[in-house]
Amino acid sequence: MSVVRELVKRLIVENPVMIFSKSYCPYCIRTKDLFDDLNTKYKAIELNEHEHGSEIQEELKTLTGQRTVPNVFIHSQHIGGFDAVNSANETGKLQEYLKQNSKL
Repeated sequence: MSVVRELVKRLIVENPVMIFSKSYCPYCIRTKDLFDDLNTKYKAIELNEHEHGSEIQEELKTLTGQRTVPNVFIHSQHIGGFDAVNSANETGKLQEYLKQNSKL
């Protein structure tokens, strides 16, 4: 298994809320703001600032079929991008995802 694949899988498993992001992306900023507003801890990796950012993005495409950011995982479950997270928030489904672990 490649080093990048191992890194991506480890980040997804070790972080209850994992956001693969780019620091300049408005949808990424909105996604992180949404979790901040919900007082929910998350780990964000800014792909444009990470030495393996482009390889991570390609690995995410292989893993999820999604190449765009943000790319969000909750409890190792792929949620999707901003639209999916925002929609889940509006319907109450996001809270259900988050409640799977009381540490959040």
